Amino acid sequence: MHPDPAFAMSADEARAFAADVAFAHIFLAVAERPMVIHAPVTVDAASTLSFHIARRNRAMPIAAGTRAIASFGGPGAYVSPDWYEGADQVPTWNYVVAEAEGVIEPFDDERLIAHLDAASHAQESRLAPKPEWTRGKMDPRRFDAMRPAIEGFALHVEQWRGTAKLSQNKPAADVRGVIAGLRGAGKDHPADLVERANRARLQDGSTFRSDVGENGGFP
Repeated sequence: MHPDPAFAMSADEARAFAADVAFAHIFLAVAERPMVIHAPVTVDAASTLSFHIARRNRAMPIAAGTRAIASFGGPGAYVSPDWYEGADQVPTWNYVVAEAEGVIEPFDDERLIAHLDAASHAQESRLAPKPEWTRGKMDPRRFDAMRPAIEGFALHVEQWRGTAKLSQNKPAADVRGVIAGLRGAGKDHPADLVERANRARLQDGSTFRSDVGENGGFP
């Protein structure tokens, strides 16, 4: 995570961001070898992150108690120094990321099924008004035949961390230049994030805020 407190996300912001992204790069060590798992995830209110992977994944088997970090990547964009009003600037990159650190616990079959139902519901609900797909639409025998090919896990999160680096450390005039530059480059989503993260001081003309992370700078 970026060390500047101007970019820090609160634990609640990081958790909400992870739940929205819903796909993680999970870093761990198996038999003293570094591994990365790429998996869809769900995040519950108790800060438990659930995921499943193929039993043939090279990271398998994963022992109970294995420590891991789940990383969530969000929108990002290059920022040209030409967009700033001030002189003698350097190129940079605006981005939003979060990570969760904790201990892994394997699921039993009942918890795996509950996770699969929760994961599909979380994504299907975003597709409304399309009628939601559920495993009730499957032949139960087909579902039971496919399930042994995967294994489910919980990551019991001990710490959430997040960075929303969105030009909060720049003067308002430079922020306006970044927003205009991003929009001119067709990067409307990153531009929207910069605008929302800096809305208060763009309105009052202040220079920068050092408390953005703790006071809701991440939209």
